[in-house]
Amino acid sequence: MTWILPLLLGYLFGSVPFGLILTRLTGAGDLRAIGSGNIGATNVLRTGRKGLAAATLLLDLLKGLVAVLVAAHLWPEGAPLAALGAFLGHCFPVWLKFRGGKGVATTAGVAFGLAWPVGLAYAVTWIGLLALVRISSVAGMTAAVVAPLAAFVLGYPQAGLVLTVIALLVLFLHRENIARLRAGTEPRIGGSKSK
Repeated sequence: MTWILPLLLGYLFGSVPFGLILTRLTGAGDLRAIGSGNIGATNVLRTGRKGLAAATLLLDLLKGLVAVLVAAHLWPEGAPLAALGAFLGHCFPVWLKFRGGKGVATTAGVAFGLAWPVGLAYAVTWIGLLALVRISSVAGMTAAVVAPLAAFVLGYPQAGLVLTVIALLVLFLHRENIARLRAGTEPRIGGSKSK
């Protein structure tokens, strides 16, 4: 129970589909019928509402952060499991037949929750690459890979282990993006192609 409770708590936090909720509340339609069908901020951006996309990104980040912080308070050793649970909840929410987002913003949140220097390394990589190449998938995948490396280098081995698992899942969930990157057809932020 000491391991399953933080995992479940993280999953419950992570499974709140903020992108879907916000787009429905504001009359932007069903996010699952737009663009890639994912519930994350990148797909919300395809509705043309930048503010809504920013709010989704922030809320998806915060749910990962809060899940880890609450779990760390209740079960001091359970924070890494809550981090994994939050990621899994976002990507595979039971309420949406296990079809969610790709976990980039939520991973940022759990990274900050596990160790703020690791979260900072994630954020700098993510934002920096996004500004440089303007390809969401490149920025997100690279940041996900940098996070566990930063955790190990900075002396957070438990965070490094769970972030390694998360990074592998992020890469798996971006497999179609990787194929488009290799083909040179992956869209840039602000482009007209769907992801």
